[in-house]
Amino acid sequence: MISVTDELVDDMTSGEPSQAFCEDFAADAGSPELWKGLSAGEPERFVSEYWPEQVALDPQWSINLEGLPEGVERWSRYPNYVFYRADGDELCIIDIAWATLVYKSE
Repeated sequence: MISVTDELVDDMTSGEPSQAFCEDFAADAGSPELWKGLSAGEPERFVSEYWPEQVALDPQWSINLEGLPEGVERWSRYPNYVFYRADGDELCIIDIAWATLVYKSE
């Protein structure tokens, strides 16, 4: 899952559509500049209490994105979590959660 997430970041940074998206993926994936500087964190089992908005999408895993996009400013939104759903024997990306940068040290 870490390597697939890093590939997603590479694809999104280059502006290429990711092959890892589920067929019914409908989330905002953002623009390439919002993915520059991000990398995969650690995968976790999906916890519905933390992510009630994603429950209907039936994800089984989530993974955080580490780092900040290059040049991101205070109050900017950027991709922060990626959600995976089992699709047969494979995992596909079903959603992306966004964060807002509240504080940025200079």
